[in-house]
Amino acid sequence: MPRIEIAAFYKFAPLPGFAQLRMPLQALCDAHGVKGMLLLAQEGINGTLAGMPGAMAAVMADLRAITGLADIEPRIAYADAMPFLRMKVRLKAEIVTLGEPVDPLAKVGTYVEPQDWNALIADPDVLLIDARNGFEISVGTFNGALDPQTQSFGDFPAFVREKLDPTVHRKVAMFCTGGIRCEKASSFMLGLGFPEVYHLKGGILNYLEKIPVGDSAWRGACFVFDDRVSVGHGLEVADISLCHGCRRPLAADALLSPDYEAGVCCPQCVEELTREKKASARERQRQIELARGRGERHLGPRRVG
Repeated sequence: MPRIEIAAFYKFAPLPGFAQLRMPLQALCDAHGVKGMLLLAQEGINGTLAGMPGAMAAVMADLRAITGLADIEPRIAYADAMPFLRMKVRLKAEIVTLGEPVDPLAKVGTYVEPQDWNALIADPDVLLIDARNGFEISVGTFNGALDPQTQSFGDFPAFVREKLDPTVHRKVAMFCTGGIRCEKASSFMLGLGFPEVYHLKGGILNYLEKIPVGDSAWRGACFVFDDRVSVGHGLEVADISLCHGCRRPLAADALLSPDYEAGVCCPQCVEELTREKKASARERQRQIELARGRGERHLGPRRVG
């Protein structure tokens, strides 16, 4: 059976009529059985889509035509099962939310190819920053990377203003999953006067695809926001579980904890979830197990918006 093709991509480009693109793009993906998420904003497009290879080729060709963004080049990975439950096209104020007025089209850091990344981050004068959030970093990161201890990307500007100094940290290298967060983060830092800001072109996914394990400075796996949970070198699915209560990755010892309940909670969220939320999660888990017994996949309640 052919494997599911997964295309991850983004493009910063003016899309003044982005709201009118929502319905045509939703209809396009639905017609080809493609699932995933597309985010549209005036500043561009950000998405991850999955489907059969032939369907994906057709969707990507028509997506370029509908949006007028002919140079969108997705990063392709594969999985044995569909990693998304539904197809959603959403309208947003930003395709990745920094919360600061930056324009990556006007000013952005220096792109570094995966093949040149190891040499850059080995420079003792370079401050290496993981621009992702804490739960993502817990799954894997580059050797020696600084964890900004952010809960969301919108926390990144405060981290920079409070912890970094452009007169001290004169050479900064940063990385994120696919590169999109670093586009804005590097633009933001340049605007604050940091003289040299570098970022990994195509992000961790590009590095894991192109750099063999024996030459890699990466440790662990890379968290992704779909049912694959994480990927490793070659973009193959890694063996890491996700808590369905809080959507955080689970360490191996968490599965052995008395606070872990499959489909409900884990040691990280057992005290955070209300009794009502736990009861709802238990019912959802029961429905999942019943559907699995019938050889089906339980989609769960449909979310609004």
